[in-house]
Amino acid sequence: MPADKNQKTSTSTHRTILAWAFYDWANSSFATVVMAGFFPVFFREYWNAGQSSEAITFHLGTANSVASVIVLAAAPFFGAVADRAGRKQFLFVFTLLGVITTGGLFWVARGEWQVAVTLYALAIIGFAGANTFYDALLIGIAPKDRYDDVSALGFALGYLGGGLLFALCVVMYTFPRTFGFDNGVQAVQASFLMVAVWWSVFTVPLLIGVEEPRILQRMNILCALKGGTHQLASTIRHIRQLRHAALFLAAYWLYIDGVDTVVRMAVDYGKALGFETGDLILALLITQFVGFPATIAFGYLGRRLGTKAGIFIAIGVYILVLCWGATIEAAWEFYVLAVAIGLVQGGIQSLSRAYYARLIPVEKSAELFGFYNMLGKFAAIIGPVMMGWAGRLAGSPRIGILSLLILFIGGAVLLMMVKGDRAAR
Repeated sequence: MPADKNQKTSTSTHRTILAWAFYDWANSSFATVVMAGFFPVFFREYWNAGQSSEAITFHLGTANSVASVIVLAAAPFFGAVADRAGRKQFLFVFTLLGVITTGGLFWVARGEWQVAVTLYALAIIGFAGANTFYDALLIGIAPKDRYDDVSALGFALGYLGGGLLFALCVVMYTFPRTFGFDNGVQAVQASFLMVAVWWSVFTVPLLIGVEEPRILQRMNILCALKGGTHQLASTIRHIRQLRHAALFLAAYWLYIDGVDTVVRMAVDYGKALGFETGDLILALLITQFVGFPATIAFGYLGRRLGTKAGIFIAIGVYILVLCWGATIEAAWEFYVLAVAIGLVQGGIQSLSRAYYARLIPVEKSAELFGFYNMLGKFAAIIGPVMMGWAGRLAGSPRIGILSLLILFIGGAVLLMMVKGDRAAR
């Protein structure tokens, strides 16, 4: 009987983990198809047709900044409230916001950039806000010794799901008549609707199959708002007691800023070097599909060598990528760099999440993951500015990309000071 009971428990745990991980499969469709893929291009060529390039950049940049500031300000507070009222209901609300506004892009007509940029900003808020509560659920669905591979499974499914849907949408855009569209514009519009459906459908397993951590003391929303405010103030006031968590957040802020800058500026860097748009899109797809098995492998690597060691390996690869990236001349080199980034991008994200989960108390996980996601969404602010100014002053984008070494090296130095075992005690 004990063996049967243990087997049943193990099966239940595996199902819960898979249900949780499928949310990455769900929401990565937005990150890949909309944020990194079609929205920036469609925003420039369709909704802002006829406007100056400077105005278009300003509109898109403002939308990203406003959404980031809102998430930056709200994530820790809502996390504190969710620790008392429950994570799943907040995840559902923010996901619903993201799904509705992403789907709404389907109906935005040519030239209506104000409507498009508003919906896009709201979708970013929904995407980033839901991630706070999704990450916080990790602590309740897996034992501590499995944080590495469970976190990696989520990111890996995200790369695979987002990559599959993006590949389908690219084929639709390239051959619109094959899919019943008159032109590529209709195919892109349909892609926004497909993301909304994909995101909502694959959120259902988490909502049904994942339970709240038992540590929570459930209360109504009003009491949770009051208690959450006090809890947040208490956490800020006593942050020195979580010294290693705070130190890790500082390290994470630096190196994840470098990671996000590489993601957001890679296409622009490639264009500055004269590479074709088709080559850059293919490189993005390569990164997605390499990222799926590589992220799972990093989960096992974290268990084998240690989570912290795995993060250091990923940082080392990024340093090599930047050094080689500053010298590339041919498209095939860009593809090789895309493979290298795909090997470590998901790994450094998943292991960082798992390592941070070990540094914080369970009863404040949503709140403290609010800080974690706040820094993650606040990242890619220093890097692009640094890269742009360094490239401008030196007169070469190659010098600009080398400037990102400061972020990775600085993050590695701070990470060396973090003592995970001491923090856990």
